[in-house]
Amino acid sequence: MTITITLNTDSINSLDLSRVVTEIEKLLQGGAITSYEQQLHFNINYTLELGDPRELSEIPEVRLWFIRLDTRYPWLPFLLDWKAGEFARYAAMLVPHQFSTKEGIQYNPEALEIFLMHKLFVLNDWLQQQGIPSKSRLQSMAQLLGYELDDALFEIF
Repeated sequence: MTITITLNTDSINSLDLSRVVTEIEKLLQGGAITSYEQQLHFNINYTLELGDPRELSEIPEVRLWFIRLDTRYPWLPFLLDWKAGEFARYAAMLVPHQFSTKEGIQYNPEALEIFLMHKLFVLNDWLQQQGIPSKSRLQSMAQLLGYELDDALFEIF
């Protein structure tokens, strides 16, 4: 079952996480969080001035809202719909980058590595707490960002 959370300009500008908190807390209380792996979508309706060419991940207010969200739920990538690009968009909100018309999004390499390692550590711990096998999930997540994880990394987790 897909979960779609709609955000608007007011909720973003006020850093209001209530719509996300309501949905996620229901899942946590019901013990059904694992049933919603890769099922979360965000519908972002952020008003821009006419002619503003920026992507959502280039808007400081939108990025700040996602930073606040990541602080509350650092394991959120587990719920994001990776196939629909939600994880890539989430990463773009949190990692410095530039857009290239020829090559698309270009992340700052060092920042991307730090982001990925942070998410690997957080998700590995959270998945273990939930009793969910983590290795293949974490390898898949890293591959989305262009990284191959060595098996030795999992020996030190």
